[in-house]
Amino acid sequence: MQREPLTRHKGVLEWVDEIARLTTPDKILWIDGSEKEKDELTREAFGTGELIELNQEKLPGCVYHRTAVNDVARTENLTFICTSKKDDAGPTSNWMSPTDAYEKLGAIFSGSMKGRKMYVLPFIMGIPGSPFNKVGVEITDSIYVVLNMRIMTRMGELAWRELGDNGEFTRCLHGKADLNLDRRFICHFPEDNAIWSVGSGYGGNVLLGKKCLALRIASYLAHNEGWFAEHMMIVGVENPEGEVAYIAGAFPSACGKTNLAMLIPPGSMPGYKVWTVGDDIAWMRVGDDGRLYAINPEYGFFGVAPGTNYKTNPNAMETAKKNTIFTNVLLKKDGTVWWEGMDGPVPDEGIDWKGDPWTKESTEPGANPNSRFTAPAGQCPSISKHWEDPKGVPISAFLFGGRRASLAPLVYESLNWQHGVFVGATMASERTAAQYGKLGEVRRDPMAMIPFCGYNMGDYFKHWLAMGKKLSSAPRIYNVNWFRQDESGKFLWPGFGENLRVLKWVIDRCFDRVDAQQTPIGYVPKPGDINIEGLDISAGTMQGLLGIDRGQWVEELKGLREFFEKFGDRLPKELWDEYHALEKRLA
Repeated sequence: MQREPLTRHKGVLEWVDEIARLTTPDKILWIDGSEKEKDELTREAFGTGELIELNQEKLPGCVYHRTAVNDVARTENLTFICTSKKDDAGPTSNWMSPTDAYEKLGAIFSGSMKGRKMYVLPFIMGIPGSPFNKVGVEITDSIYVVLNMRIMTRMGELAWRELGDNGEFTRCLHGKADLNLDRRFICHFPEDNAIWSVGSGYGGNVLLGKKCLALRIASYLAHNEGWFAEHMMIVGVENPEGEVAYIAGAFPSACGKTNLAMLIPPGSMPGYKVWTVGDDIAWMRVGDDGRLYAINPEYGFFGVAPGTNYKTNPNAMETAKKNTIFTNVLLKKDGTVWWEGMDGPVPDEGIDWKGDPWTKESTEPGANPNSRFTAPAGQCPSISKHWEDPKGVPISAFLFGGRRASLAPLVYESLNWQHGVFVGATMASERTAAQYGKLGEVRRDPMAMIPFCGYNMGDYFKHWLAMGKKLSSAPRIYNVNWFRQDESGKFLWPGFGENLRVLKWVIDRCFDRVDAQQTPIGYVPKPGDINIEGLDISAGTMQGLLGIDRGQWVEELKGLREFFEKFGDRLPKELWDEYHALEKRLA
């Protein structure tokens, strides 16, 4: 590991010097991203117990990590957008003034790295040589962060080269401090292109390239620079003739986004292939041909382990077989890992995510419900050959989805771009048992961006409307709902690989190969246009899956009005126009 700076960038050198004076580390180490460096850091982390080596025969290159028991998930209530004007952060964000945030966090950071090493880690969000790129430099006192960022981003020497001697970069400061929940803050300074995170060691709060830079800061930059930074998976669907159409999709948590990104075609659709471009984040720009092109700015997957198995997501299971960091799962006696919902028998015993002995009779779960695997995206069996194309892939359709037991049909298409923005802005999901809040309560989450938008969402909707005007060939916009239930609470649609049947209809619509019927909420498939051959679904059930209950939609408008009113005059008039037009159509 390098003790001498690996850059001549004056801004970086001055900033590192300033943070070193604040945090007083024992050593400063400059990260070059080499294999030798990775081996040194890993050995050091084995020595301190920060990492545990797993069974190298069964899980080559894999390691295990536990976070503090009070530090197992993103802390949205402690995540702030720090803009000089409160209204610029908007009603859906926590706000703190930049002056207060720097002062409050500065006091926690002061002397917090004494007795520790400070790592200076450059990384690219994007693909080397791509016009989409943004460079960040993360300062951290955590080896776990450095090793995760190796997987999640393109980092080290190539990032120093990309930055050059005077390039723009996001200042990303992370420190564990004392991991005290009362002294934990994740603050974003969009106007300063900076992120400060203190008091956490959990990935979602500390891998600052991910949600912090690639969404909260990038969404602000995208708004100012005229592009999109979205919480979306990107997938390519190849038909038997070899044509590939790309779809980007936004889904709140627990709605199957990662499974859709790595979908395996069902046996009923021979000749179809599905290619993964990204599972979580899409950056999109308007191409010379007036179409929208997307890249996945990440280099790895940070996936939720529980519930992942060879039925729900075989490609994720294959991806995580080597060179993976497992966090907060159950450690088995043979040096492998397990989590609830994994294939095969439940182990008799092991060490749980808290570090305590565990047996299959234990009432507590062996793995934390939010336990994770960090795995290189390039290992995914379904990874697209275009996933590192600097130009990106052309997007034909956007999918917005959520969990609605009875309101939303299986799929519907918006009437046009403006109506499609309304469809995205009205996205909502009913809470599941795994989410904080009342079971079944509707949580509004436009474009799945509520926790991740770096500025006022009223302005964000305006940006979506403006981007549509720049596109001569805009993606079509759809809403999907895999979670519709019958009266007894049974899911009507089988989901998983069978979702490809719905994607086929979506793509056929994009290329005008299939018709649709107009309803008050948008276009739905005509009877027989979604192939259900081989499924245990009757024509009557399909009718139920695609039906529109006007009474329920009228009721939905009430909650929607309340949500829209939060934004006051920052909400674009066009969305109120769409609201009133829907109201009329329902009447």
